[in-house]
Amino acid sequence: QVQLVESGGGLVRAGGSLRLSCAASGRTFSSSVMGWFRQAPGKEREIVARMSWSGDRPSSADSVKGRFTISRDNAKNTVYLQMNSLQPEDTAVYYCAASSRTTGWRISPLEYDYWGQGTQVTVSS
Repeated sequence: QVQLVESGGGLVRAGGSLRLSCAASGRTFSSSVMGWFRQAPGKEREIVARMSWSGDRPSSADSVKGRFTISRDNAKNTVYLQMNSLQPEDTAVYYCAASSRTTGWRISPLEYDYWGQGTQVTVSS
C-alpha cells in the first residue's frame, strides 16, 4: 500500500554533507510517522530521526543531534535527512520507514510497517 524509495547516499569524506531523500507513493495518508534508520555492519538497526507528515514531534538520536535534520515536503510526498559534519561512525545503510501506528514512541523498527530498500552512506577519514 505504501512504497518508499531512498536516494542520495554515497561516499563522502569526514566533515562533508549529504542529503538523503525518501519518495513515498501509494496510500501515504495511512502512515502518520516517517522515520530514518541506519544499520552498520554487525550492528542492529537503530533510529536516526523521525517526524509526522504534519511536521509534529520531530526527534533525533543523541548521536546525531545538531548534525542531522529531518524534514518533509508534503506536496512531493518526500522526506529528507540532511546530514552535516559526517563522521566515519555514521557509515551505514540508511533506511526510510513509515509507521501506521497511532501510539508509541516510534523509535523501534518493529513500530514501522513499510520500508525502503536502503541507501549506502560511507564516510572516509
